[in-house]
Amino acid sequence: MAIRYTLWLDPDNVARHRAVEADLIRYFVERFADYPHIRLFGADPYDYDSPFNRLYDVLMARGAEYCEREWRYVATPEQLNRAFFLAVGQSNKFLRDPDDGDPHRSDP
Repeated sequence: MAIRYTLWLDPDNVARHRAVEADLIRYFVERFADYPHIRLFGADPYDYDSPFNRLYDVLMARGAEYCEREWRYVATPEQLNRAFFLAVGQSNKFLRDPDDGDPHRSDP
């Protein structure tokens, strides 16, 4: 199997890698706007059919296609994953249950 990931083929091009990753975060935030609010936590966070997990799978594939089409760049799975979750943190489309157990969360 040939190495395809741009990060591995050209590791010294840090500016390009950072630009692609920043654009991926923006891309994911924009894609989240296409969906209704999504609850992050539920009875079973490992349920593959939960809305969040289905969204993740779909957007990982779309993000990879976007990078190849717009940037001629093959992103690593880690780059896609990090950009996705950084975008989740920036988006207001995700809801959390009041009793999700996060000790650092304060309810408004």
